[in-house]
Amino acid sequence: MPEVAQQRQGGSEAAPANNRIQQAIQAIGIFFLVQFVVGQFLGNNNKSSTSSKSPAVPAFTDRPAGAEISDHTSIPQTIAPIWPMNSSLDLSIYVSPSLVMPSLKSVGKDSLVLEEKAFALGDWKENRQIDTSFKVPKEVQKNGTLWAHFYVALHGHPLDPAAKGYDVANAYHFFHPLNHVIPKKKFAKTRKLVGSSDTEVQEEEKPEVSGPTWSSYYHPNFTMSFIPDSGTQNYVNMHPAIRQYVHLESSGARDASGQNAWYYPILFVNTFWQLRDHMTELNSTVKELPLHINLNNLANWKFSLYSSIGEGAKQSQKQAASGGPMPAGGDGSEFEAFKSILLDTNVYLLATTAIVTVLHMVFEGLAFKSDISHWRNKKDNVGISFRTILANVFMQTVIFLYLLDNSDGTSWMILFGQGMGILLEAWKITKTVDVRIREASPDSWLPYKVTFEDKHKLSETEEKTKEYDQIAFRYLYMVAVPLLGAYAVYSLLYETHKSWYSFVITTLVGSVYAYGFLMMVPSLYINYRLKSVAHMPAKAMTYKFLNTFIDDLFAFTIKMPTLHRLATLRDDVIFFVYIYQAWAYKVDYTRVNEFGQGGDDEPVEDKLANKPLSAAPDGEVAATKVTGSETSAAKKRK
Repeated sequence: MPEVAQQRQGGSEAAPANNRIQQAIQAIGIFFLVQFVVGQFLGNNNKSSTSSKSPAVPAFTDRPAGAEISDHTSIPQTIAPIWPMNSSLDLSIYVSPSLVMPSLKSVGKDSLVLEEKAFALGDWKENRQIDTSFKVPKEVQKNGTLWAHFYVALHGHPLDPAAKGYDVANAYHFFHPLNHVIPKKKFAKTRKLVGSSDTEVQEEEKPEVSGPTWSSYYHPNFTMSFIPDSGTQNYVNMHPAIRQYVHLESSGARDASGQNAWYYPILFVNTFWQLRDHMTELNSTVKELPLHINLNNLANWKFSLYSSIGEGAKQSQKQAASGGPMPAGGDGSEFEAFKSILLDTNVYLLATTAIVTVLHMVFEGLAFKSDISHWRNKKDNVGISFRTILANVFMQTVIFLYLLDNSDGTSWMILFGQGMGILLEAWKITKTVDVRIREASPDSWLPYKVTFEDKHKLSETEEKTKEYDQIAFRYLYMVAVPLLGAYAVYSLLYETHKSWYSFVITTLVGSVYAYGFLMMVPSLYINYRLKSVAHMPAKAMTYKFLNTFIDDLFAFTIKMPTLHRLATLRDDVIFFVYIYQAWAYKVDYTRVNEFGQGGDDEPVEDKLANKPLSAAPDGEVAATKVTGSETSAAKKRK
């Protein structure tokens, strides 16, 4: 038998504090996750504890003889544990490509991967770690199933069903697959679009789209848990995901009513935390596999959650892969990503992320509301860079197309937020100018063209804003266009792409991510020339900048393309510049600003009361008109 490393955790060997915190965070995350699926997976018929309405089932040792039972049912109504909760158990596990096992004496020692004695059923401190390895059978290398055969018996009783003295009242045997048959990922070819041959390809993972190709995968870590507190159960109404782990007493014994039976201790092979990214595809090149087993006792309510949710996720994945209707919970990729976050993220970062997730949703909603409110109430174009708005629509559309092109590496939460941003920026265009369709000039190829017309005659300050916007973009083009051209040439010559469309989208989004912060420069330049930030949506920008720092945290936890992850750090630069301008050009939101606008939350009555007087009050000398610079100096905010 392979060398086995065994570790027991007793009362004096306390688990590390970090592990306890991590288990608590995982439990909290799973609790919130299952709220929307508990009705679908568990239903109302799953009773994890002994029901007061269930009939009392006598102990197995007090069962009547078969001849004394007049009404014997093949399927029992109620089942009870066959062995007491404090039993001491022996357990052996053999691996084999076959469902049929010969006498254990004739089985090679290489097949034995676990042999434990006197395991305490019901002792919550009992926790054994086993590390071993085994040779992969040839049948398994050819897409066969790798079966684990479990032999469980009361301590000291024979485990081998072929051994003399074997009694089904004291031992049982069952089997469970150790490998997973899941849809296989195919490979899409990418190549250099210039100067490459058909044989020079680079493979890139992409999910199968024409139909599922199934393959066998193996994960080296298993948690095998006995469920000591399962109690009396209603077998008929038991959830199928739970029933698959219940093994009835094999002799078919019943109590005096003939309706009730007994079952062996539930041994749950927990694969809930096995991630596909950590699995190994089984083929002819895999000769030996490692195996790590964590053997312990698990509470019945945890077993019910793990088994039900895990089985539901598997069924949803199979349904989506086979071309059926998309399940409500998706194809399982989002659930897989959620488990990956819980497992692979540092526990303290994970706890912080769980808290700021709520804040992120709140700030995003508030920013959306404040931004719309600001633009709805805005009556002029002072301080507004129209070209920046157009550029934002274009850039966000490019980013959205890029995220769709890499949809297997992007969370749907990211896609939704990006789409809403495009709609908001497009709406701002209609608030800034009138979008009209006019007849094109005679020499144009198209009969009509889209024009942007001013909503009204621009004021002096609005004319200055338009002039400053043109100046800022002139310098911006001088920097951005050469950078875009250089990046496009480099990407075309040295990088591989799936198609010309992918090249265009990737090149554009690369430039947007790398230099996209330049699009905010015109607004900062306009603020500098006007010496004011009063025209800016202060509340909306504050919420957005708070979300920027939250995005910095999400960038290390949520699955997204690398360029999108780096872009979240880019906006921090703009934030600090705006903070400086807000400090240098202070705004008193309790007064009407120099552009005739009041505070964001100022009531209409207060705005009318604070409106500058058109004539001097009776008995007072009218003030002489001052210049614009004097007005700016006189209206410094407190």
